[in-house]
Amino acid sequence: MNYQQATEFLFSQLPVFHRQGAAAYKADLTSTLRIMEAVGNPQNTFQSVHVAGTNGKGSSSHMLASILYEHKMKTGLHTSPHLKDLRERIVVNSRMCSKNYVISFLKKYRQPIQQIQPSFFELMVAMAFSYFKKNADIAVVETGMGGRLDSTNILLPLVSLITNISFDHTQFLGSTLKEIAGEKAGIIKANTPVVISQTQPECAEVFINKARQMNAPIYFADSIYSIHSDTLTAEGYRVMDIYRKGEPFITNLKCPLCGEYQKKNILGVLQTVEVLNRHCNLNITKAETANGIANLQSSFPLLGRWQTLCLNPLTICDTGHNEDGLKQVLSQLNAVKTKPLHFVFGVVNDKEVEKEIQMLPQDAVYYLCKADIPRGLDVNILASMFKAHNIKHKIFPSVKDALKNAQKDALISKGMVFVGGSTYTVAEIV
Repeated sequence: MNYQQATEFLFSQLPVFHRQGAAAYKADLTSTLRIMEAVGNPQNTFQSVHVAGTNGKGSSSHMLASILYEHKMKTGLHTSPHLKDLRERIVVNSRMCSKNYVISFLKKYRQPIQQIQPSFFELMVAMAFSYFKKNADIAVVETGMGGRLDSTNILLPLVSLITNISFDHTQFLGSTLKEIAGEKAGIIKANTPVVISQTQPECAEVFINKARQMNAPIYFADSIYSIHSDTLTAEGYRVMDIYRKGEPFITNLKCPLCGEYQKKNILGVLQTVEVLNRHCNLNITKAETANGIANLQSSFPLLGRWQTLCLNPLTICDTGHNEDGLKQVLSQLNAVKTKPLHFVFGVVNDKEVEKEIQMLPQDAVYYLCKADIPRGLDVNILASMFKAHNIKHKIFPSVKDALKNAQKDALISKGMVFVGGSTYTVAEIV
């Protein structure tokens, strides 16, 4: 078996949610527990930070991993979905696991894999945790879709972090913010501190009640930390002054993730570091915290978060795709002075596309496409929806064709290009 054969097996033989959708979803932990037992229950062998939320959990996880790495710990990072290579889900100290590791793991556990038939996500979690067992002191682990029934929710972490709650995967997690928060709150463990990045009135009581039930100390980051100045530099950093309880804490904190929404994530990250110091005696310094965030893209690179792909024409992409994520992206797009806007747009077929279209700026030109995955919404169906709203659009056979034409038109109009709508649309061009 070579690496190509290994990836073909993983994608063709196992249910893969990010490609297939609901058919790959398992609403219990039975298979997870069985595959973990088969590979030696590695989840019990390393320390961890567990991160859930609708938006912001990937960015927050990368920041935390970079800070722990700056603190000289052998740091693992598990996130999902991947953009280019499935090994993005299994990283230690800025390096993805080797292709040989993936091959050897599949060879070694071929029999239990065939017997248990885990989903792709379940198997990748088992593969990641097995790697962390031998290679990491601590791992930052991002949940997949939810929390309570997520395959990662077999960890007993040092601290749990819950970021933003908004509407996404409502067919699995619930149709109200309270219901979705209840699923995310499932990662709160007994006597284990939990940090909430953003206080949301609809969700706060859910978290407080769950924390009380589990005897878990709870911290709302935005009631402790705040940002008092905020500028974007020409070098591509967001620079902030951070206050703690009204007093200066870190001045000129540089973050290479320039999205406006990252300010909420940073507060949750800072509070999580404080909890690790207070409850776990890690003694992470302010300098290590600041350097970890500033050096994020060299230690644990994160693609597709308000990422500038090209300056001429200005081309930006962002993976924000659900209602709240798209709202944040559109707010930041509105602040960019370069106009007109040429928008490369592709979505998956199980999202509330009609609602998203109604949120989009009506004066942009849309370059419609379908990401190369089975879940991608047929571009002709997408075009019919844009036509119904009388929004100017063009149809293209691929994401790359759409981007090429959008950039060509943007050069002529002296405008900008934005690529978004779906993680998988962005994945094809970063």
